[in-house]
Amino acid sequence: MLCQFSFQNFKSYKGETTLDFQAAALPEFQDTLIAEENAEKLLPLSVIYGPNGGGKSNLIRALSCLIATVVFPVQELGKNRQHIILQHKVNAVPFLFDEISDLEPTEFRIYFRIEKNEYCYYIALKNDVVISESLYRKAITGKKTAMIFERETNDITLGYSISRKSINVSVNPKMPYLSFLAINYDIPVVNEVMMWFESCIIRSYANPMIERQIMLTDNASYKNQFIHALNDMDIDITDYRYDDEQNQLFMKRTIGSHQYELSFTDESDGTKKLIAALPVILLALREGRLVIIDELDAKLHPKLLRYIISLFKNKDINKHGAQLLFTSHDMNTMKNSVFRRDEIWFAAENEAHESEIYSLHEIRGEDNERIKNTAAYDKQYMEGRYGADPYLSNMLGNEFDR
Repeated sequence: MLCQFSFQNFKSYKGETTLDFQAAALPEFQDTLIAEENAEKLLPLSVIYGPNGGGKSNLIRALSCLIATVVFPVQELGKNRQHIILQHKVNAVPFLFDEISDLEPTEFRIYFRIEKNEYCYYIALKNDVVISESLYRKAITGKKTAMIFERETNDITLGYSISRKSINVSVNPKMPYLSFLAINYDIPVVNEVMMWFESCIIRSYANPMIERQIMLTDNASYKNQFIHALNDMDIDITDYRYDDEQNQLFMKRTIGSHQYELSFTDESDGTKKLIAALPVILLALREGRLVIIDELDAKLHPKLLRYIISLFKNKDINKHGAQLLFTSHDMNTMKNSVFRRDEIWFAAENEAHESEIYSLHEIRGEDNERIKNTAAYDKQYMEGRYGADPYLSNMLGNEFDR
């Protein structure tokens, strides 16, 4: 489970930026939090709002870059421990709007929890070369942190849990040492960490090709769950089949006593989006994975988006601590009946063209008080009170008002 992600000097982000999945001390939706004994409660989801060009997608890309950097070398050599669902590799591009950042490394730091342990992985990259890297672990009930390994350019130090003469500490400067260990050795702690990175699901529906990548199976229980979820959203599909000769997916509907088939390409855009997105969402829920989706709301009716959100908030369905991180423009779901205040994030550029993010919980009004959980979040956002100003007049310039 993701606890916290920090990065700096990546695309439109210059300074250190932190996205936090650790739940704040808020009264709302307590029963939806991921809770484990003696551990900090975690959020089941977070959504990022903001204007076009504000940095929403770049935040998703930053996390995608870190995950892909670690898992792609393993996948390319066929050493991955489970099926990896990543769209493509994202390069570590530094901040673009000054002359200094290009000379500095891009840095990523991520905290995540696996059963009774919390891990911290850090990597700094410059021109695809690993400048610094480390992996630490501590028990969620303890305060003492154990070093698994540390790396400063070519100097690698092994911690007690993996230190042995047979482990090579000489590695290609462009290869993460975590990936190197996962490829060449069978080390329990490394296997556990790599399994977590490999389990992360990344999709971007800004790319229309992704809607054609459909992960359906003939497994009866998976098929029933998928069809049941579609029916819950008033999409009356009763079955599906894949025709190998036509290389086409067909969705079946029963009307009266007759069954009809409709090819996937003939479905509405919203239904096609759901058919493509729902399998990976259900997979995440079944296995407790982190799923990261850019533009989840594109082509979806707000009712359908709200249903997907509810799956992650329902502990009877989300039994294994699955988490969802997505970007959205949909104001119909920016409600106090849908989200906690610490689940809503905003991305926007400042005057120096640097992207920044902040949660609704962090915002204070003119009276220096926090936004109340009874507020009309969507209305206040459209009034420009939250900083990530969506005003059309701002986007077109002041002349629009004249």
